[in-house]
Amino acid sequence: MHAAKLHADEPDHDVPLIRRLLAAQFPEWADLPVEPFASSGTDNAVYRLGDGMAVRLPRRPGSGAQVEKDLRWLPRFAPLLPVDVPVPLGRGEPTEFFPLPWSVYRWLDGENPSAGRLTDPHPLARDLAEFVVAFRRMDLPDGPPAYRGGPLALLDRPTRAAIGELDGIIDTRAATAAWEAALEAPEWGGPPVWVHADLLPGNLLVVEDRLSAVIDFATAGVGDPACDLIVAWNLLPADARDTFRTALDVDDAAWARGRGRALSIALIALPYYRDTNPAFAALARHTIGEVLTDHERARS
Repeated sequence: MHAAKLHADEPDHDVPLIRRLLAAQFPEWADLPVEPFASSGTDNAVYRLGDGMAVRLPRRPGSGAQVEKDLRWLPRFAPLLPVDVPVPLGRGEPTEFFPLPWSVYRWLDGENPSAGRLTDPHPLARDLAEFVVAFRRMDLPDGPPAYRGGPLALLDRPTRAAIGELDGIIDTRAATAAWEAALEAPEWGGPPVWVHADLLPGNLLVVEDRLSAVIDFATAGVGDPACDLIVAWNLLPADARDTFRTALDVDDAAWARGRGRALSIALIALPYYRDTNPAFAALARHTIGEVLTDHERARS
């Protein structure tokens, strides 16, 4: 039985497909156990391979480019960052039975953190700030534009369209006010810096509530450093949010842009994944609630 799909153009995938791909292209791994791995991720399906590897299959055509990007950049990122990042072990080629490039990575231990379930979120907040600072400081030329690295105004049309789709589901008046306030914040005027641009809980691994790894660098590139503030609202509670902001010494304009970007991501995700990815939809609802509460707090 094929795995459930999140996108209309998602290719079929299941354990027999993984075995077929491995037998054709990586026969040395073909006899290892293969198990689907439950994940709220939206761009890649993950299968555990043996005890120490993971197979990642793009869920849609646009995600296939990440394979080449990872091969180029992840080995350069790894020695410059304070936590583990994925290590590519093999590049799989498209075939007649799976049309996209795919990949094998070293397995990284840890679990995804969950908002509201952190015993003490303050050390994690400082860990996240340390990662963001290290990523910003990387001196790696020719970085691609970050997927979410441009001005917030570029997201105005899809964000407002999403608010319209959520009428009766969220407080659309409050969401519109929070979004318009973010648009009024001054744009980033400095040089672009390296940003991960997708610091969602599903892209973080923790061990005993401490950050152990950051994964999925599909959106990484250079752009507005406020992109990496989104984790303040999608994961951290208010007091740890303050710890994170203090550790990064974030000014009001960047904080407003980060809050707006977190809101936009969640607003666009909620109607798209409401029926197909309940975990991601729940995260979107949580983030919207945190942003609206924080926006009201900032106004008072």
